[in-house]
Amino acid sequence: MRDLVRVGTVSADPEKLLAAEAAAQLVEDGMLVGLGTGSTVAFLLPALAARGLNLRCVATSPRTEQAARALGMKVEPFHGAGAIPSLDIAIDGADQVAPDGWLVKGGGAAHTREKAVAAAADRFVVIVSSDKVVDALSPPVPLELLEYGLAGTLRRLGAVTLRDVPRSPDGGVIADYTDEFDEPSELAARLSAAVGVVEHGLFPAEMVSDVVVGTGARVETRSLR
Repeated sequence: MRDLVRVGTVSADPEKLLAAEAAAQLVEDGMLVGLGTGSTVAFLLPALAARGLNLRCVATSPRTEQAARALGMKVEPFHGAGAIPSLDIAIDGADQVAPDGWLVKGGGAAHTREKAVAAAADRFVVIVSSDKVVDALSPPVPLELLEYGLAGTLRRLGAVTLRDVPRSPDGGVIADYTDEFDEPSELAARLSAAVGVVEHGLFPAEMVSDVVVGTGARVETRSLR
């Protein structure tokens, strides 16, 4: 990932489209596919539907599920012990991608489900425009917090701002950790260990298989594992 560097762009949308179309080509007929959430995934869904493959999909948010179904894609539940236990591939965007492959996700408040789907996938592909590639991760880091005991959770975490947005699909409170940090792994461990934190938006590099970046009029793909 050391040669994955930020490249300026006038508009991110053409780059998002390029990355999404490239990732859609990685999906094969008969696969179990995890569908992410966000503006780049909005370009992925029609590109994937246009291929006419026989797929079984799970969605990380109600809006992704609705959009996928509207395109004729088959979306299955991912709730409970009887759901699909593993996926062949998951494709999602990111808010920040560091040179070592660590991610910040959750600008769309779907990071808990996005992480569950990414963890279930044999291959997790991240699709971004070049403006999402950063030299180092920085705040804010999205959080999903338990409503019960919320005041105590906020006191323990410190620099957290609640978002004025609806609860997550699973009832969690959406917030952002806003303090500066140097080591994503250390902050991830601290947040994961904090009582009241349902999930955070730091995704470790070992979870990521590939990063597909739309850069100007071309696509760069970096494999992490």
